[in-house]
Order: sequence, then C-alpha cells, then structure tokens
Amino acid sequence: MNRLFVIFLAALLFVSCQPKPAQQPEKSAEQLAQDEKMEWWREARFGMFIHWGLYADPAGEWKGERVNGISEWIMARAEIPVKEYEKLAKNFNPEKYDAEAWVKLAKYAGMKYIVITSKHHDGFAMFHSKASKYNIVDATPFNRDPLKELAEECKKQGIRLGFYYSQAQDWHEPGGTYWNIEQGKPHWDPDLKREPLMNYINGKAVPQVKEILENYGGLDILWWDTPRGMTEEAAKALQAVTNDYPNLITNNRLYRPWPGDFQTPEQHVPPTGLDYDWEVCMTMNTSWGYKWYDENWKSTEELIKMLVDIASKGGNLLLNVGPTATGEFPKASIERLKEMGHWMQQNGESIYGTSASPFFKLPWGRCTTKKEKGITKLYLHVFDWPKDGLLKVPGLEGKVRDIYLLANPKQHFAWKFEEGDLHVHAPSVIFDEINTVIVVKIRGDINVVSNKPRLKEGSILLPADFADIYNPGYGEHAVLKGSGSESVIANWVDKRARLEWIFDAEPGKYRMEALMWSAEKAELAVKLGEQKVDIEIDSTGEDYELVNLGQIEIGESGEKSISLQSAGNTAGNKQLMYLELIKL
Repeated sequence: MNRLFVIFLAALLFVSCQPKPAQQPEKSAEQLAQDEKMEWWREARFGMFIHWGLYADPAGEWKGERVNGISEWIMARAEIPVKEYEKLAKNFNPEKYDAEAWVKLAKYAGMKYIVITSKHHDGFAMFHSKASKYNIVDATPFNRDPLKELAEECKKQGIRLGFYYSQAQDWHEPGGTYWNIEQGKPHWDPDLKREPLMNYINGKAVPQVKEILENYGGLDILWWDTPRGMTEEAAKALQAVTNDYPNLITNNRLYRPWPGDFQTPEQHVPPTGLDYDWEVCMTMNTSWGYKWYDENWKSTEELIKMLVDIASKGGNLLLNVGPTATGEFPKASIERLKEMGHWMQQNGESIYGTSASPFFKLPWGRCTTKKEKGITKLYLHVFDWPKDGLLKVPGLEGKVRDIYLLANPKQHFAWKFEEGDLHVHAPSVIFDEINTVIVVKIRGDINVVSNKPRLKEGSILLPADFADIYNPGYGEHAVLKGSGSESVIANWVDKRARLEWIFDAEPGKYRMEALMWSAEKAELAVKLGEQKVDIEIDSTGEDYELVNLGQIEIGESGEKSISLQSAGNTAGNKQLMYLELIKL
C-alpha cells in the first residue's frame, strides 16, 4: 500500500509540474456575438461576385471605339452624358437570364454565397425600386426583377445571398459623387446640375437600401463600394438602416475610417494572413463587367491555386463573373467554374471551415488546417509533386496517426521524422496535375519550428519560392515555376510587379546579389525599410548570372522584408526578367 501511495504522489507531482498551455483571454459578449454572426461566412471560404448592369450592353465599346479600363466604368471613362447613357435602358432586355442556372453553377463550383450588384456607380438599379424609376423593371422592356428571382433561387438551393450597393458614387444623380470629386474636378456632364450629397443620400440611397433589405427575403451580406466623397453624416444615415439587421454582414467600404465586418483586398492576395476577417475580390479576366474583347483569362489552375492560397492564409475568395446583356455567363467563365467545381467536389473538405497554415512557407505548395475532437488535420496542397518521391514538411512536431490522399482515403502514405522535418514518402504517380491534397492526421496539438530564412554561415538565402509576388490587378503577371532549387520567378515583365521576401536578420552591412536572367538592360529598385538602392544591370546574355545589387545596412535584429521592383522606363513599361534567388 505504501509503495502504491508513493507512486500515486509521484504521478500527481509530475502532472502538477507540467507547463499549462497559455490560456486565451475570455471573449466579451460583443466578440462572441460577432463570432456567431461570422461563423457561416468563415466556414464558406468561397463565393461568387456578379457585376451586371447596363454597361453589359456596350461591353467596353462606345460609338465604335474601344474604351480603356473596366467595362462597368464606361460611362465615366468615355464621359458619356447622363441623358445619352440613359438610352441604353430602352434596349436592355436580358431574355436569356436564368436565375436557377446561375445558382446551380455557383453551387456546382463549390461556392457558398453570391454577391450581385444591385446598383453600380452608373446609378441604374437592377431591382424594382420605388425610390427611382431608373431601374430594370420600370426603364427597360425586360419588365422583370432579376434580383427577386435570384433571391428565390438562392433560398431554394441553400446559397447565401448578398447585394452590392454603390452608396457614394452615383453618376446619374445631381448629388451623387464621382470618381474624381475628391480632386475638386467637375462632373463630366455640364448639364447635370449639382446638388448636396445628402439630397442624394436621403432621396435615393437610404430608400433603396431599405428596399433591398426589406424586399428580398433577408440578405446575408451588404457589400458597399468606393466611399469617394463620402461623409460621416452620409455614412451614419445609411448605417442607421443596417443597424436594424444585427445578423447582416457588411464590408469596410461604407466610410473609409470604418472597418466593417471584413476587409476587401481587391485584385491581389495579401502575402500573409491578416488579424481580421478578409475577403479577396478577384476577376477571372481583367474587367468586372462584361467586356466582349477581354480575353485575358486566368487559367483554372491559377484560380484553384489562388483559392487555396487565400484559404491557407485564413481568407475568403469572392470570384467574379460578368454576365452579358442577354443575361448569360461568358463561356470561358462557365468552363472555369465547372473545372473548379470538379476539383472542389473531391477536395472541398480542405477548404471549407479551415484555418490558416501553421507554416511560414511550403516551397511545394500550401497548407490548410482543421481541428476536430482532439484531432488536428493538416491538408497539404501539393502544387509541385516531388520528383524524388519525398515530400518534406518543415519543422513539424506532433503525434502523426495517419497520412492519406483526400480524394481517395484508401491511398495511404508512409512517413518518418528526420532532421526536424516530417518526410512523406510519395509514389511516383501524380494524383492531381493542379493540386494534390494529402491529409496528415495528428492526435492533439502540433508545434512547428519556422523555416523563415535567417543568417547562416554569413549569408541569408532568399529563394524564388519564398517570395511573395505582388502583381498589378490588370496586366501581365509574374509567376512562380518549380520548387526548391529549381524554383524560378518567370514572366517578370510588368514594371508594376513587385517581389518581396520576409526574413530574420542580424545587424550589419550586407552585399546583395541576385541570380537572374534579363533579356536586355534593366533598372531595378531594391528596398529594405526606408532604404532604397537603384541599380542598373546589363543583359545577362543566354544564361543566368549573379548580379550585384549593391549594399544595404541593417541596424537592428528581427524580422525584415526586402523588395525588388523594376524601375526602368523601357518602351511599353516592359523588361523581361527571370529570377532564381537573392543572396544577402
């Protein structure tokens, strides 16, 4: 008995001495209510944006001339007078519009919600409005309310619904704002006699927002846009309407100082996760509204990897479609959505309800996570299948119970821990050409030792696959090809594209070099904090060269970021370059 008692005391002492996990501060009632409101949205991860209006009729062309810029801005870009633009409504008759088909396609693609333009900046309402006759029912031969039909179909098919509403810019109204009002420039139509903003807010915007919130079965999202010229008084008038709908989710574009429920990065993916809810809105080609000659389509591969990249950082993707004036989705959009849907049907578990990756960088792809009943699942999204048959998961520590293929759980993989990494032994077969998802099932929590670049043997190596690529919203995009020692940033053409690396550094003076190829003489700008170095490089000929980028000084230890961007004024703003790594 004494021996058992001693063993019991020892065990009790051992347990009591174990370090307790850090406790998270308790959430306030307000935070808990916010979590409850946002729960479905955070679970969804993937939605459809629809830009549809009168601008679908000219489709980027006015009086036989192609108009630069995005289709839905044609009224402003071509400086079309209000009365002349109004005439588009007389012939707007989207007889091929089919709400059921639209919702079915969104659902097949794996999207959980739809956001559609109820009124864009041109001031034309795509719903039946008593506040303004300038709407699709009263002003067109169509004589139907497409948003009511869409709301009914979304309810029937179990898809959440949101309406976009341009609350500030309204180019049709005397009191509405316009794209250059903040620069003090006049409206392009001299016949539009200007009025105070609040005349428009109280006379049209507030009544129409009440209509869309009251008449369409209860919206889940109200998506404000472009607070140009917006005032706090105007914002408060609109917020007073939405306050009556506590479960309504709104974005951050009502009034610039106000955060809303989520942030909206447009046409780019943040390099890291953000500390708040966020949603990337992205086009499939260049324009939001339909533009008949816009053939700059992103591939299905790009779109799937983009969705995964965003989910791996804890965000949502709102992917846009611009229907035609006849009410049809462009064929290229349909093809891509169906292909994405095929992938999502097999791999949707790795997207819905997942959290951000615990890893700094995974050279071969991305990771999403999910915790359920004491089990942590790591969904490894493998973009570049290892040629040597060994998938290395850097710095992972945890009690692995199983590793299998998500699309076929009967396909198991052997694994072992070696040199601080998890090594997954992968067959030579590539299971998915775009993105193979492997599930690592772990009992309990995990720990990850970061693989962030740091000083080693006097140098810091920043390879291509550790770079965050900031491409412009419109134009040619630099892309990453390959992984590990074979990775390269290719098609670096547009001078607006920026490459950025995050790393840990120690104080000192560093010589900077880049292993790269340049088709011709080029100018580059290197930035680290407030420091900037401009450098000219010659053509590297037929092969890669180690190019000197000058010297830079780091005063304090800690996390730093360094960026590289074209600074030249070459013809057409283009200078073709490829880059393998930067060395400090």
